[in-house]
Amino acid sequence: MSTATSPERLRFQGVCKSYGAVRALADFSLTLRPGEIHALCGHNGAGKSTVVKILAGLVRPDEGQIEIDGAEALARSPQQAQRLGVALVDQEISLIDVLSVADNLMLGSADQPFLNRRRAARSRARDLLRRVGLDSLDPARPVSSLAMGERQLVEIARALGHDAGILILDEPTATLSEAEIGHVFDAVRSVSADGTAVLFVSHRLGEVMELCHSVTVLRDGQLVRTAQTTELDRAELIQLMLGHEPERALRREPPAEEGRGSVTIRGLAIPPRVPGLDLDVRPGEIVALAGQVGCGATDVIRALAGHSSRASGEVRVDGRRLRLGSPGVARAAGLAFLSNDRKSEGLFLGRSVGDNLVATRLKEMSSGGLVLERRVEPVAGRLAASIGLEERRRSAVSELSGGNQQKVFLGRLLEQPGTRLLLLDEPTRGVDVGGRADIHDLVRSAADAGVGVLFASTELDEIFDLADTIVTMFSGRVVAVARRTETSTHRVVSEMTHAPNDREAVA
Repeated sequence: MSTATSPERLRFQGVCKSYGAVRALADFSLTLRPGEIHALCGHNGAGKSTVVKILAGLVRPDEGQIEIDGAEALARSPQQAQRLGVALVDQEISLIDVLSVADNLMLGSADQPFLNRRRAARSRARDLLRRVGLDSLDPARPVSSLAMGERQLVEIARALGHDAGILILDEPTATLSEAEIGHVFDAVRSVSADGTAVLFVSHRLGEVMELCHSVTVLRDGQLVRTAQTTELDRAELIQLMLGHEPERALRREPPAEEGRGSVTIRGLAIPPRVPGLDLDVRPGEIVALAGQVGCGATDVIRALAGHSSRASGEVRVDGRRLRLGSPGVARAAGLAFLSNDRKSEGLFLGRSVGDNLVATRLKEMSSGGLVLERRVEPVAGRLAASIGLEERRRSAVSELSGGNQQKVFLGRLLEQPGTRLLLLDEPTRGVDVGGRADIHDLVRSAADAGVGVLFASTELDEIFDLADTIVTMFSGRVVAVARRTETSTHRVVSEMTHAPNDREAVA
């Protein structure tokens, strides 16, 4: 690592960014030097993504100065950011499976010639793969044949192919095994030794402490502290990220007895991420699967909803065993699923609010294969009123805010006879504070009516505002199970980031 007297590779000074009335970044400053691995930490909504997007040319700041190697350098597009020496590796793998490794390494380069020379491309690919420890990987292999860790290393190699002086890694290990994470770390240390400055964005605090030389903490869009990682322990880092422990309103206790609607899960395995999970959800109980991206919580929700053909184990609803791998069977058993992607897997954006609300009830709305308006109207009206959108019932869903779209998506699941369990994956993703409160009220109302709720979330505020029971997951395994009133945000963060030695210190 370079010293504090080395020339600055990157300098943010007084950078501000607002989205309407929301202040995403306020007077933010950051310095990065050649060879430095610098962590950017903070919980969801802290401003990390805004910093990354500004540096990668995806968003323009409202105020402030950005310099790269001593020269003013405000990228107005991803292509310009590349030419300034900035490369971004996002948490979502963006390789194309049907193409070879060599072809993928050429994709996305602003300087790639229209006609490429295959021999030169192969030679270039081998050099890039060597830099990330994939010396033995044949550049002609299709990406579809690679393990997940190899794909992530190819992503990093592609970024290095842009001759980057600054490498941004945004949650690069979220979907990887421990062995694969080790390979990524080796690659990061190697490029750092070559002089590349690395900005490492991660919720996994153990990785931050192990890999990074320094760390900057953001909270609510503001810089909290920049320090060497040797100056902090994980408990102190958690405290910086969270601030003071927030006050939580107590929610009524769910029924203690098991009975009609109980869901029991034993040995639920979902290859390759979740080796085996045991869990009970009682009628009226709200259970959170808490963890960071890639912890396995989403896999559990989708498997219970029938969207995993590889899931195995024993799941019982009302004592009856559920056959896994079929969405239709799950629905018939009373399991109602809310995807984390309302646009691709949920809503019909061009249709009205009313049409979307009754979309899963067309059988009861029909006669002789025809949907009868006289049956649709009262049901659509009742559901629209229950989610506070009665006056927008005939509006296209595409015209609604994200929060109201999410309310429509959730409203479709409500008041369905026979529902035993709501399965909600990130139920308020992309929703503002007001919309989130409304959605939480809808979920609580369903629980008060005796429906069990199992939801996956990476948002601490949501977990503690909504859950009765918190099941913390890390790398596909359950780390802890606790009543919400018997744990703390600090403890849960420690568990979510696999910091077991800090639990007593931060409780």
